[in-house]
Amino acid sequence: QVQLVESGGGLVQPGGSLRLSCAASGFTLEHYAVGWLRQAPGKEREGVSCISSGVGSTVYTDSVKGRFTISRDNTKNTVYLDMNSLKPEDTAVYSCTTNPHLLEHFGLPCASAGYIEVWGQGTLVTVSS
Repeated sequence: QVQLVESGGGLVQPGGSLRLSCAASGFTLEHYAVGWLRQAPGKEREGVSCISSGVGSTVYTDSVKGRFTISRDNTKNTVYLDMNSLKPEDTAVYSCTTNPHLLEHFGLPCASAGYIEVWGQGTLVTVSS
């Protein structure tokens, strides 16, 4: 079964940190670009970050630059999103995807060696005191 499963979300105070994981099963994640999207309550979905296949080039939306870091561990077939200095406006459901059409639509131009459309169910991040 081909799927992506996100984990690591939760409640954190402003200024805190979280690490989100996007674990793949049924396929080898390193051959594909992976992006993180988020959707806050009452707002439209937006692109957060992506990492390319191969050399692992990265892209970040302006609002998270310098605070978030995307990385991949090919031995664990997993992509991570390390989030630091979290703000209340980072509150959202975060999901990962390999769908190149979604990545392009949400302004995440990361190159991918292969083509596969997989999208996880999401994990909730709440930043609040």
